[in-house]
Amino acid sequence: MGQANAIHSPLRSMCMIGRDSKGRWVVQESNGKYGGLFVSRAAALRFAMFENGTPHAAVMVPGTLELNMTMGA
Repeated sequence: MGQANAIHSPLRSMCMIGRDSKGRWVVQESNGKYGGLFVSRAAALRFAMFENGTPHAAVMVPGTLELNMTMGA
């Protein structure tokens, strides 16, 4: 019997996008491998899509998202 569902390769990583306490846009990879601060939502989304290769690997988070570059260390 054939499979009804297509098998998709797993995402390389997931990026969280939000604003920090100073109003800057933040991108943080879920494992802390990379991240950054951005002046606009569009710039943050472009960075996340460039790093992951797909817009489906970015999640907008509510509330405050502070950049933590020590997570992946």
